[in-house]
Amino acid sequence: MSDELILHEDPRSGNCYKIKLTAALLGQPLDARQYDILKGETRTPDFIDNVNPHGRIPVLQVGDRFLPESNAACCYLADGSELIPQDRFAKAEMFRWMFFEQYSHEPNIATLRFWLAFVGEDKLTPEQQSQIMAKRLAGADALQLMDDHLAHQDWFVGGAPSLADIVLYPYSHVAEAGGFRLQEYRNICAWITRVERLPGFIAM
Repeated sequence: MSDELILHEDPRSGNCYKIKLTAALLGQPLDARQYDILKGETRTPDFIDNVNPHGRIPVLQVGDRFLPESNAACCYLADGSELIPQDRFAKAEMFRWMFFEQYSHEPNIATLRFWLAFVGEDKLTPEQQSQIMAKRLAGADALQLMDDHLAHQDWFVGGAPSLADIVLYPYSHVAEAGGFRLQEYRNICAWITRVERLPGFIAM
């Protein structure tokens, strides 16, 4: 991979971390440019005009091209590696869990972590405060589904780690910051330990 890789990130973000973790596990060098989303640094005209018109991070810069969306960036980095299964069905299963992460897991677990640990419950809008219980229930459902799946296997797809594990790990291992009780999900806790023992692992 000859193009220089630059991650435009806020280091507190699990979506940014999953890209750094993918690169680390693959031994790929990755530079970083950091932004503070709480200060609106991704909403400036310069960022919107030159990095991402959506005004969001992470963005993986590949040479002079820009790739938003964390899971797309992970797929780019892992293309051709052992983190993407070769078997057609297993690859589809990997994508199933990656879609689950963005649709059912991240909107609840990550959002509550951000609201409670970084914004502060007393600073949430009335609409956000009214959503806390629903997000807590949906997040618990997502964690239970993961825990049930991991009761029968060590990794989310087949017998080896894949991008499914890499993208689910970041917000799962810090779920308690959003009010979830990880000790209630013993299979997830064991899986977290397995992820953290992978060669090349880096902490968030």
